[in-house]
Order: sequence, then C-alpha cells, then structure tokens
Amino acid sequence: MSRQRPIRPIAAIGLASVIALAGCGGDSDKAATTTAAPASNVSGSLTIVGVWTGDEQKSFQAVLDGFTAKNPKVEVKYTSAGDNVSTVLGTAVQGGSPPDLASIAQPGLIKDFHAKHALKPLDFADADVSANYSTDIAKLGTIGGKLYSFVFKAANKSTVWYNVAAFKSAGVKPPADWGTFLANAKTLKASGVPAYSLGGADGWTLTDLFENVYLRQAGAQKYDALTDHEIKWTDASVKTALRTMADVLGDTQNIAGGKAGALQTDFPGSVAKVFVNPAKAAQVIEGDFVPGAAAKTKLEPKTGYDVFPFPSIGAAKNVVVGGGDSIVMFKDKPAARALVKYLASPTAAGIWAKRGGYSSANKNLLPSAYPDEITRTTATAIAKAGTFRFDLSDLEPASFGGTPGQGEWKILQDFLSNPGDVDATASALEQAAAKAFK
Repeated sequence: MSRQRPIRPIAAIGLASVIALAGCGGDSDKAATTTAAPASNVSGSLTIVGVWTGDEQKSFQAVLDGFTAKNPKVEVKYTSAGDNVSTVLGTAVQGGSPPDLASIAQPGLIKDFHAKHALKPLDFADADVSANYSTDIAKLGTIGGKLYSFVFKAANKSTVWYNVAAFKSAGVKPPADWGTFLANAKTLKASGVPAYSLGGADGWTLTDLFENVYLRQAGAQKYDALTDHEIKWTDASVKTALRTMADVLGDTQNIAGGKAGALQTDFPGSVAKVFVNPAKAAQVIEGDFVPGAAAKTKLEPKTGYDVFPFPSIGAAKNVVVGGGDSIVMFKDKPAARALVKYLASPTAAGIWAKRGGYSSANKNLLPSAYPDEITRTTATAIAKAGTFRFDLSDLEPASFGGTPGQGEWKILQDFLSNPGDVDATASALEQAAAKAFK
C-alpha cells in the first residue's frame, strides 16, 4: 500500500456533498523549472476530487492557483476525500456524476474505473508525459496502449533512514551494497545499538522490504510477472528474496525489542526509536515519508538523522520502488485538457516542491526546486531511477496485498516471527494470491 501521508479518515459521503466542502485556497509559489507553464485561452469550471488534505491540500491549491493565473477564465474547485477516495469516486461514477478530474493513489482502482469505461484517455498529453517522465513512470499510466494517468505526487520507498550519532559511534558509513549493509549491522550491534527498527505491527512495512529486495534480485521482468501472478509465489526467485530478507529479520538481538517487540511496534513507533538520542535503534528501512512520522523529534536533518538509498544487491543499480498519486480524467473538456497538460509540466511540480512535503517523478524539475538537501536527495532519485516500479502490494488485489490481518501483510508478519521457514512462507503467499486472483 502507498504510505505517503498519515491516514486521515473521512466519513463516507456522497460526491455532491463533498464538492460543497471544496478545498481552501493557498498562496501561489514559483519555483525554478526548465520550462514555463502552458497558457491557453480556455474557459469553464472544473471539479477535482483527491486524497490530499491539510497542508497537502493547501499546497495543491497553490498549484491550482498557478494554473488559474495563466488561465483566468477557468474556475477550479478541489475537494478532498482523504483516504475515502475510492468510495466517493465509486459512488459518483455509479451515479453518473463523477468529477472532471481526480487524484488516485491505487493503480488497481484506476484499472477498475477503466474497466467500467469511466475514464477518458490522456492521448493529448502523450508528448508532455513522454518529455517529462521516464519510460518506467510513463508506462504506469498506460492501459491497453493508451495513456490514462500519470504520477503527479510520488514517494520514494527505497530509502534507509539512520541516526547520525549511532553511525558515528560505531564507526560505520552509509553502505552502497547489501554486503556492506549487513556488515554495518554487525558492527552497530557490537557498539551497543540494535541495527534495525522494524514496524512489524504494520504489515505493509514488511511488504516494502520484500519488494525492494525482490526487484533488485529478481529484476523488473520477474517483478512484473509476480505482480500479475504470471509466476507463482513459490517460484525460486521469491524464495531467494525471502532468504535475503531473513538476513535482516533473523538476527533477533539486532532488532529493537526483538521479534516480539517489532511485531508490537507500528510504523511511527519504529521511526521514533531511530529519531532520538541516544538511539534505541540505528536505522529504519522505509520511504521518504519517514520524517513526517517524526514531527516531534529534536534531531536536526543531516546532523541528527540522515538517509541513504536502499543498498544495491548483485548487479542491480539505481533501482527505486515507489508509490504515488496519479491524475485521471473522467470528463473530456478543453479546460480539463489544459489542466492535465499543466500538471504534467515541471512548472506545476515546482510550485509544490518549493513548499516541501513533496516528491516529483518529473525528470525536468530542477533539483533546486526542493527546499532542503535531504528532500532533494530522495526526490530526485525517483525521476533519475534507471529502474522504477510501483509498490507491488498496491498493484495486487486488496484482499492479498492491502488488508490488515490477511494476505501478504499477515504472512510476512508470520515470517518475521519465523524467518527460517521460507518454503512454508512462499506456499502461504501463493495460496493467498491464487485465491485473490480468481
């Protein structure tokens, strides 16, 4: 699942009611980008429903303000549905009154709407997306050879966050490869600090670890095949990845709280153990949204905590697993087309990037648009990735890849309890996947 923001529940309500609660305005920002925002003589009103609330909503409103400044005859109303987007949009589509545009975090939901013939193709923006996004990113929004979406707000899930003082005390530096990563872990343990903090109570953190290992070891082709269940979870490549994952899970004394403690620790709790001095654990393996879970930390970026890319495994280099919120179009009208093309531009991305709390997959967004070095490091890695794949569990049927207490989440939690039983874990994953894909 995409964990790019804290979960903000919202009551399930009809779209008409939601639109009445349209988003608050924000100040427009300009950021250094490579091209100017497109301007067009279009007019009319547009509605957008999306996942962004709070500060994210204000930042997106600033992006929209940038569009209306260039297109003053267009009125755009954004409405936040929080994490209830699937219900709100599903109800609206079923009732025949969808918004003009939407932002959706789950590729599976986009495919569902496509299957219902609810989405309009974005062929008019093919050139924009091709010019501003890598091939891997552009392919994410392609269904049946046509473009139906593109990632506007991305998340880099191939990052490891560490306590600077703990690393310095142990005399280790951020590793580039898996062998050094494991060697560092032994040194950290010897220094008196557990190397790993795991949020095992949230099963999705374990799926993220598996996906990062699997993509690097098995490669993109196998990753895609496993995603679509074209190969079984009992495949040798899965078992190899589980054994590599066990390199981390198997050393109980090197996990903060041991296995039992890890299974009782949620994601924010795992971050808190690292983002404190003295550190209760040296590092936490999770995405670029980690600092957002440590809002109360007294540590400063770079001097107190820092980040390095998920280590390479074998010959795989410059590999990123990520998530993202994608733009789709339900109604084809000139104003909607103009806004889609604008959102695909580095100008739109630059407005939010400057405000912070944002990563873009747009390769033409200048790194200087980001407000700090850490964000610059994690965000630009997405656009520059040699191989990028979307979070595998987000691409699976929800009953297998995205539901607490069952499927991948539960089975990998069981694997954390017993990382030596690879065959049984692979068999359990296959049994659950086969049921979900029927």
